[in-house]
Amino acid sequence: MIKVSVLYPNDEGARFDMTYYVDRHMTMVKRVLGEAMIRCEIDEGLSGATPGSRPIYRAAVHMYFESTEAFYAAFGPHAKDITKDVPNYTNVRPVTQIATVHSG
Repeated sequence: MIKVSVLYPNDEGARFDMTYYVDRHMTMVKRVLGEAMIRCEIDEGLSGATPGSRPIYRAAVHMYFESTEAFYAAFGPHAKDITKDVPNYTNVRPVTQIATVHSG
């Protein structure tokens, strides 16, 4: 299993509309990726490592797929529409990481 994480840095002056992201953007992503996406988790940053510190990321999404091939096959045909929607909820450039998931 792999995890595709898209992280949104909490840069100074960053704008992030969590309501739009959850209700509109990720609803669209879930619809177009369909059953290829096994599950999805959305994080909203609350704090850094020390009390009262800023979170490093405003938000993150973690999407799980059977393989990188399954992700690319599902994402590829919709990549343009998904990325075109980004300015509707944020002004920061997201960081993406694809990782193998190991059980602990």
